[in-house]
Amino acid sequence: MQVQNNMVGWFEIHVDNMERAKKFYQCVFSRAMIDLPSENKETQMCMFFSSGDMALGASGALVKSNHLKPGVGGTLVYFTCEDCANEGSRAIANGGSLFKEKMSIGEYGHIALVKDSEGNLIGLHSMK
Repeated sequence: MQVQNNMVGWFEIHVDNMERAKKFYQCVFSRAMIDLPSENKETQMCMFFSSGDMALGASGALVKSNHLKPGVGGTLVYFTCEDCANEGSRAIANGGSLFKEKMSIGEYGHIALVKDSEGNLIGLHSMK
């Protein structure tokens, strides 16, 4: 089987408070984020930093916009974790909440669902 690029090329997580959301994601995943320049004052973007091979995953950003709002029911992005229970705990400790605790999905590992600091529902996936 030939290795192909990840099916997800980019994702955006919409936020109301950029600084609060940025802190939430940096603390939960222990990863840096990069503020992106914007050509208009209506949109702020902060990209998830990736130092590895982009073929192994998708990149994306937090987006604050006058046109789109955060919330449950839109796109669900799953973040790969070593053990999704750990990131779930850190999400709660950093202003998020647990929506669905860690559960088995059989041979495909485990998932958990959390709400971020802005009310977005995100997925956590791990093989442990």
